Amino acid sequence: MPSPKLRVAPMASPFQVVLVEPEIPQNTGNIARLCAATQSPLHLVGRLGFRIDDRSVRRAGIDYWHLVTLYTHPDWSSFALTHARLRPPGRVRLFSATGRRSYVDAGFAPGDALVFGCESSGIPQEVLDRYPDDVYGIPTAGAVRSLNLASAAAIVVYEAMRSVGALDGARMEDAADDAHPEPDDFVR
Repeated sequence: MPSPKLRVAPMASPFQVVLVEPEIPQNTGNIARLCAATQSPLHLVGRLGFRIDDRSVRRAGIDYWHLVTLYTHPDWSSFALTHARLRPPGRVRLFSATGRRSYVDAGFAPGDALVFGCESSGIPQEVLDRYPDDVYGIPTAGAVRSLNLASAAAIVVYEAMRSVGALDGARMEDAADDAHPEPDDFVR
């Protein structure tokens, strides 16, 4: 018998998770799982460093794709146009290792686009230049170049949800409808 899980109600206007030219399928897979858990749409922008057809996703062991609202955009302009049409329209919040203000100061609002760049070079400079007042970083105590993309996305998404009250009212619910319970999950 499955054990109950801690659940919250879905947001009426969820955060939009945006990956610009992600390169590593495992990171994108972990972020897709994050999006499935938070019911946040996932936007993949630009050229990907991997394929996302059913066979490739299955081979990579990413078994939560069917629970993700997934959008692909050929370039930043295409994403920006799509995001501007959302109702209510959210703001664009960029997260970069070069951000000068902490992510906790981002002033999140439901529907915001939470944008992350590729693993090797981050968010393209031309995108950062479009939103100079909306670039944030995750402070670190240790001398590391940056955090793992999937870790950074999880930190930001859950802080955004916490800051708008989306995690309030968490309750235990029967987990019988879990899509793919996995015995090797780190958190049980």
